[in-house]
Amino acid sequence: MALRVGTDLVSVSTVAESLGGPHREHYLARIYTRREVEDCSGPSGRVEPERLAARFAAKEAAIKALPGAGEEVRLTQIEVVRGESGDVSLALSGRAAELFRESGSNEIAVSLSHEAGFAIATAVMI
Repeated sequence: MALRVGTDLVSVSTVAESLGGPHREHYLARIYTRREVEDCSGPSGRVEPERLAARFAAKEAAIKALPGAGEEVRLTQIEVVRGESGDVSLALSGRAAELFRESGSNEIAVSLSHEAGFAIATAVMI
């Protein structure tokens, strides 16, 4: 089995524009799970675009690491899950989970970061 890596960089302002636009709810439902949106909401209930951008980058990085994912995987089939200690992992479902099983990999690790208007994520399949 081969080591596979995917990386993606996202502009936080692009995500913020989508959140402020007339198609906000469609955007959120098409890309993020309910749990991700809740996890990216601050104490006031406001969704924090930098945190969503990091999750978007993680989804795209995972698609790049999954062999043959392309158009077959919906972004909601890749969920960024934050543990109690703050660590993050990916939960795959649907076609994303099938491709992962077919790849022969045993683990997928992810790292997220955001700074100065950008969010980045790297996914590594072992």
